[in-house]
Amino acid sequence: MERSRLPLLLSHLSVRPVSSQFFSGTPVSLSCWDNGAPSGQTLRRNTSLDVRTPCDHWGQAHASFCVFSFTVPLDSGVYWCESRDEVAGDVINITVTDALVILQSPALPVTEGQNVTLTCKTKAPPSDLPAAFYKDGFLVGTELTRHMTIQRVSKSNEGTYRCDISGMGESPSSWIRVTGNSPGEPTARPLPPDSTHMQLVLRLICHLVVFCPYCISTALLVLLYQHRARGGNRSVSMATDSTNQAEKGLAAYDVGTVGVS
Repeated sequence: MERSRLPLLLSHLSVRPVSSQFFSGTPVSLSCWDNGAPSGQTLRRNTSLDVRTPCDHWGQAHASFCVFSFTVPLDSGVYWCESRDEVAGDVINITVTDALVILQSPALPVTEGQNVTLTCKTKAPPSDLPAAFYKDGFLVGTELTRHMTIQRVSKSNEGTYRCDISGMGESPSSWIRVTGNSPGEPTARPLPPDSTHMQLVLRLICHLVVFCPYCISTALLVLLYQHRARGGNRSVSMATDSTNQAEKGLAAYDVGTVGVS
């Protein structure tokens, strides 16, 4: 049988707790399900350290679950369930942070017409400070309860969200995707791209950002030194010329004095 004719057995990727952002140290479990039962598909991830690696390389496999007993920022990345014919079902982005604030939002795509609640959560004990919510960099609301509900979401609600609590900081950003698929219907999609090249590009940019100011400051110092050196040479030259002219004038005076005598 040709590979292209194999049936697409897609799985739902389940995440517990239900969120796309987590504080460092939070236990997290993921699993692949099909019609309420374990699908037997492979859970893989791309991170800054891993490329298409299965659960047993970075987590603890328990029956149909893959468990992080203690998450760290290096666990941030893309996670998905992969079938034997290398088709990915649900793909999610997970962010693990050392920040004091996170945004709890759906990790999976949400269906048009559903209500979606965003929660701005703090690592420290709760306070009475309100939370400001942003979409694509623009303020969309401030809530004393730190919860914001989007009623009957549509494609216009799709975007990048974050929250901010004054005096405590802001959360990382999370992308909320809105789909027209009915609930319970995973979407077939190609495998996530190899993140190696992207990591190399990001590292190169970071090195350039750090190194370029040093190069510019060094060049400015060299130019300043050369400018001062040229100015010093001109001063010495002008002083020498003045001395020579004085000596010539003195010599002429001596000659004139001798002639008069």
